[in-house]
Amino acid sequence: MLQSLFRTLLCLVLIFGSAAHAGAQESDVSGAEALSQAIEQAAENGVSVLVVDSSGRLLNAPLETGQEADASASHAMEQPSMLMKAQSKVAAFRAELNSRLEALPYSIFEMQYILRQTSPDGRILTYVEVLSWSVLFLLIGRWLSTEIYGKRFAKRFVVARILARPEGYEEKMPFLVFRFLMGIGGTVFAMVFAALLSYLIFGASGDPSIEFTVTAIYTAFFLARTVSDLWRMVLSPFLAQYRIPVFSDRDAKRLYVWASLLATYDISSTLFATWVGDFGLNYNVYAMVYGVLALVGTLGNLLMVLVNGRAISNAIRAGRAGEECSWLVRILAVAWAPLLMAYMAFGWLKLAFDLVLEKDVSIPLMAGSYFVLTTILIVYGAINYVIERYFRRSRLVAAAGGLPGVEESDAGSAFEDGASPEGKEDFDDEEPVPQAKHPIATYEDLARRVAGILAFVVGAYSLVIVWNPEASWIETTAAERMIDVTVILFIGYIVYHLFRIWIDSKIDEEVGDVEPGELGDEGGAGGASRLATLLPLFRGGILAVVLVSIVLIVLLELGINVSPLFAGAGVVGLAVGFGSQTLVRDIFSGAFFLIDDAFRKGEYIDIGDVKGTVEKISVRSFQLRHHLGALHTIPFGEIKVLTNYSRDWVMMKLPMRVTYDTDVEKVRKLIKKLGQQLMDDPVVGHTFIQPLKSQGVIEMQDSAMIIRVKFMTKPGDQWIVRKRVYQEIRELFAREGVKFAHREVTVRLAPDHAEDATPKQKEAALGAAQAAIDEDMLEDMGGPHGDDR
Repeated sequence: MLQSLFRTLLCLVLIFGSAAHAGAQESDVSGAEALSQAIEQAAENGVSVLVVDSSGRLLNAPLETGQEADASASHAMEQPSMLMKAQSKVAAFRAELNSRLEALPYSIFEMQYILRQTSPDGRILTYVEVLSWSVLFLLIGRWLSTEIYGKRFAKRFVVARILARPEGYEEKMPFLVFRFLMGIGGTVFAMVFAALLSYLIFGASGDPSIEFTVTAIYTAFFLARTVSDLWRMVLSPFLAQYRIPVFSDRDAKRLYVWASLLATYDISSTLFATWVGDFGLNYNVYAMVYGVLALVGTLGNLLMVLVNGRAISNAIRAGRAGEECSWLVRILAVAWAPLLMAYMAFGWLKLAFDLVLEKDVSIPLMAGSYFVLTTILIVYGAINYVIERYFRRSRLVAAAGGLPGVEESDAGSAFEDGASPEGKEDFDDEEPVPQAKHPIATYEDLARRVAGILAFVVGAYSLVIVWNPEASWIETTAAERMIDVTVILFIGYIVYHLFRIWIDSKIDEEVGDVEPGELGDEGGAGGASRLATLLPLFRGGILAVVLVSIVLIVLLELGINVSPLFAGAGVVGLAVGFGSQTLVRDIFSGAFFLIDDAFRKGEYIDIGDVKGTVEKISVRSFQLRHHLGALHTIPFGEIKVLTNYSRDWVMMKLPMRVTYDTDVEKVRKLIKKLGQQLMDDPVVGHTFIQPLKSQGVIEMQDSAMIIRVKFMTKPGDQWIVRKRVYQEIRELFAREGVKFAHREVTVRLAPDHAEDATPKQKEAALGAAQAAIDEDMLEDMGGPHGDDR
């Protein structure tokens, strides 16, 4: 029985063993096939390393496309949000801060031990003595540099360069830079004296720790004095005539004291913390000392902003009221203080996080802000100095060569002082309305604007370096493309304004000799030249081409295909041409009117329904300013007949009513003599083309003879001459006994009813007489509408 049972178990073992061996062989075959497939797939996907476990299973098999998308989506879902990351950092900061505060007592003991071991005599007070003696020697050297170097040597060179009224960067910057360099010389003198005095008294220490401490103290002194001299150069607190920013003497001195003291504190605290860290002391002590000192400095800088905020805002506005500044300057004058205070607070918080979490601290953000401000001031001042020097030399060369368009300083001084030039007469006391000028009106204005932009760009780059000294993201494709686009826009901005200033200067040259007409005068004066009329239209076209070119270049730089834009522009042009025939008619009519030189800007024209002075010309229409103030806009296609009153010459004819007993020949001789006198008149004589003369009797009316006089003048001068002619004739006739005839209407009544006329009949007769007089006056004025000029 037992033998049979044993045989049965042995058979079962053999059966299961053979089955297991066969399964293992099959699994080996399938595993080999899977491995070969994985190798082929890895070669296709670019995978160079495959990981296989002990059983031959592939651990990093390449995923299919769908599997890769699922894996990336699941990986993205596993990533924490920004809020979660911030909370994690705050929690880590809090935990690390608590641990460092708990270990601080032990860290202090460790610091004391290290200081004793590094001290030459094993005492911590040795470093305090070194600090005290070094500061004392430096203060003595500073006093001697003031008394010896400053008053006996540098003063002669500095005072000799002081001007009573320096103007611009060209005269201010050389003196300020020279004084700054002389100040650095005084600092070096004090340091050399302190070092020699220390060597003579104590000799060479030979100990590395003492030498490192002295080096840190001297470095702090040099940087603090240099920054103080730099603020003195910018604010010029004791020489108001050299002050470039708009500060009062009191504000400049106060800001100079604040900035110098805080700069000294910030530099000293930073170097002290660096000394603690480089000395190999405990990191907890270094972080605590650096953080506390930086906090005190941040509070001091915030207080400086609050105390001097109003003065700095006024300096940003250049002493002008807010209404007189541009919107950008107004925003900057208001927003700079809160932004700077927020930056200071954030800078200290970032420094505290980096210190507690033991991250690398490159440049403190507060020191970085001073570095950025210094960079902007230096770049802006240097560029403005070069600009003023170049343009002043250009003006001198132009003045020496007698080039046209150079404005002499004394030109127009008679008008500026309120006096009238010879040959003019003030008929009213109204001042001409000043025309608004473009803020960038000259090449010098453009150069100053470019200087400001470059200073801002350099400051922004300096700020990037402060925040991230590595700045590896600048080398990315997106950053390079953005930089290229910015450069293109900057160059396009310069090219646009160069063309605009050049065309505007040509327009000013053309209209420079044309005096603008007074508001409300009769009109008819000569207009601008033909070139001055066409240049504004060319300016719009050229500037449009420049803008379109800049936009296309930017789009190409961004990788956008602009070919469809040209095709679309052609289609749109055809659509506009067929759908807006009136617009096309106006444009072509205006082009032919301007080619024919039918009118120019500033000329007085009449197109039938309206009349006035041409004030503005655009592509499809122009504007007429009536002498009573109305502004008419007329499309070119609506003009049928155009009358120009401002070309070549104007003939003015004046009728005069005299009595029937007037000697006509005597009047003719008097008018001729008066005409000769007016030709020699210094006020209106130069305006005559033909002298005043009499045309004799041209009409006989019931109550008067109509004698007409005429004269020819330049366009626009006829109104002034007419006033003078009327005045002279009235005085002449009064002296010679020539009487003007008054309008009379004779009402005849029947002889038998003359005495029996009732009051009502007399009133009717008077009304009829007045109606006849009014009708006669309307006829003399040229019809029922008359000429309101």
